[in-house]
Amino acid sequence: MAYQRKNGSILNSPSATVATIIHGRNYSGLAYLDFVTSKFGGPVPVMYPQNAYSQLCMVDTLERMGISKSFACEISDILDMTYRLWMHNEEELMLDMRTCAMAFRLLRMHGYDITSDGMAQFVEQSSFDDSIHGYLNDTKALLELYKSSQLRCLEDDLILEEIGSWSARVEYALKCPVYAILERLEQKRNIEQFKTKEQLKIEGFKLLKSGYRCLNHEPIITWISGVIPNDEILALAVDEFHSSQSVYQQELQDLNSWVAQTRLDELKFARLMPSITYFSAAAILLPSESARIAWTQNCILTTTVDDFFDGEGSKEEMENLVRLIEKWDGHGEIGFSSECVEILFYAVYNTSKQIAEKAVPLQKRNVVDHIAESWWFTVRGMLTEAEWRMDKYVPTTVEEYMSAAVDSFALGPIITSAALFVEPELSEEVFRSEEYIHLMNLANTIGRLLNDMQTYEKEIKIGKVNSIMLHALSHSGGGGGGSPEASMEEAKREMRRILQGCRFELLRLVTRDAGVVPPPCRKLFWLMSKVLHFVYMEKDRYFTAEGMMASANAVILDPLQVTLPPSDSGTL
Repeated sequence: MAYQRKNGSILNSPSATVATIIHGRNYSGLAYLDFVTSKFGGPVPVMYPQNAYSQLCMVDTLERMGISKSFACEISDILDMTYRLWMHNEEELMLDMRTCAMAFRLLRMHGYDITSDGMAQFVEQSSFDDSIHGYLNDTKALLELYKSSQLRCLEDDLILEEIGSWSARVEYALKCPVYAILERLEQKRNIEQFKTKEQLKIEGFKLLKSGYRCLNHEPIITWISGVIPNDEILALAVDEFHSSQSVYQQELQDLNSWVAQTRLDELKFARLMPSITYFSAAAILLPSESARIAWTQNCILTTTVDDFFDGEGSKEEMENLVRLIEKWDGHGEIGFSSECVEILFYAVYNTSKQIAEKAVPLQKRNVVDHIAESWWFTVRGMLTEAEWRMDKYVPTTVEEYMSAAVDSFALGPIITSAALFVEPELSEEVFRSEEYIHLMNLANTIGRLLNDMQTYEKEIKIGKVNSIMLHALSHSGGGGGGSPEASMEEAKREMRRILQGCRFELLRLVTRDAGVVPPPCRKLFWLMSKVLHFVYMEKDRYFTAEGMMASANAVILDPLQVTLPPSDSGTL
């Protein structure tokens, strides 16, 4: 009886309610049974009502299949309704583990102002083990709980921390945490694994007694405007993915032409990987061609300039490039110390001016100064690190190192340029706000720490400092306070803790209601964080050239491995 709902049912299950009446002699559920049998006039659903769960599944399915834009208004209505249920603590939403976890995940990632208090009932592992989900070993419910636990915005959110600690036994979730999933790559996998009506029949699909399936063995998505069966969902997703790939391939060709026009391909040291770089823009579903192109161009430029400061340029050349970028339009007063510097400067300068000019219709003004300033901060940090390397200077603290290393990670030009093409218009107040600066610092810090944890061994060998080495040195007393191995492991643990805190804070800023920076712009910082976690993922080593190229090809070039069923209903 602890599971009896307000409508008189046991867990919204007609069969469980009948069993309670028969064996428990409790007749409070008769009105519920009379209602459902009258409503359906015969066989009744396994669960009723399940409106909240079914509608949340609709939203989740459309997003996972990459077709949510076509149903933006309907999705907004469903999430508004879900938010009202959440705020009123409605049992249909809150008492079912899987429904509650999915609601929390979708509401938080869509920017609704909610806390994790509604998840408190699932803090203990027994909440799963002693439930129908645990009895059936329902890994989907467990996966939803784990996904929700990954969306912590506060370090002291003990509710989500505890849920994450015991629900982290789903292999795929551990391999691909929510904060490292790139939407387009995931959508392709979902499309290829999506089950149509005929496939379900072939596989001998059967309804679980406690499962959440619609009637007639065919999950459907129902809107006010009509019904979309699974077969048509798949057809729509396949069509949208094919269309996107055509766009991606054309944009990649344009980027290859741009590389030649800027003469970057003449720089022998340059790691020019347009496909891999463009993949990072396409896979996170940047909203426009201009945003994707600006993002990719600046990724290529920052990587090339970073290689230049990492040892390919002389001290004179590096100082010359920094002065040129500082002067910007006045660069003619300075001149070029080498052809290499000339190529690099004009690639940065001309590309930035082109991006700014293209953004004028949206921004209502020329914002090239903001791009130029982001480049100035970037090369200034790179020069400081280069001087440390050449002078064999070791910063005395991690804080001193990060004062240069955060800017030198070079996300400023990338995010600033892409943000110019994400509505709404960004005022001068936005770019100068403490919030925008804080968002940029958080994203750069996340990138720098992820990079340091993956590359510290190589960088120690070539005489470069990083946060791992500095923390280990400062906590080993110069080598006398424990083994070097133990100091390094402790340093990595501490940097992971700081990294986690930065990720929590970034998500808090991105998903909150208030703020000077518009939500679509804030989202760019979170998307960049996802790219960084994907690239530097420790377990799978996606940051190898081979792994990244395979992922890039999957999104840009490789066709879908899916067979559409024959259509008997015409076009959508």
